[in-house]
Amino acid sequence: MATIGRNNLSAKLVLLGDMGAGKSSLVLRFVKGQFLEFQESTIGAAFFSQTLAVSDATVKFEIWDTAGQERYHSLAPMYYRGAAAAIIVYDITSTDSFERAKKWVLELQKQGNPNMVTALAGNKCDLEDKRKVTTEEARTYAEENGLFFMETSAKTAINVNDLFYEIGNSLRLLVTAVENSD
Repeated sequence: MATIGRNNLSAKLVLLGDMGAGKSSLVLRFVKGQFLEFQESTIGAAFFSQTLAVSDATVKFEIWDTAGQERYHSLAPMYYRGAAAAIIVYDITSTDSFERAKKWVLELQKQGNPNMVTALAGNKCDLEDKRKVTTEEARTYAEENGLFFMETSAKTAINVNDLFYEIGNSLRLLVTAVENSD
């Protein structure tokens, strides 16, 4: 969940998606400004923390980077339970990755926090010549499912900070709206 106090927001954020989609690479690029050409697979989940200035607020993300292998799928609810936001990552060069991302969306819609801010991230947009999932197909899917959509490249840093900034801004607006309705 997201908690706020004097323009300071703390929010649990979970990354979900297929193995090799680039979840860990996105987090490393955002948190440390790094990209590793050969990133080892995450076992279970990895935890990161990063603070971001958003408009007049500060958002502290508690980021859970989950393992993409099927054998860890049953652990996912433990990681997304209580999350204020989720990024579902797929690889634009893999239609299978996109199809599995859709399954994550369905799972979150059924079992996740109903007010969760959810983003669909088409990663590896630097590999345009190997693209299998069109931007339009993913954007349409995201719009139909109430997600915000962005294509990213952890390798070249395209839209990585913007993705997290948009989530932070959406959380800030959501928490402000809830506070004002009380």
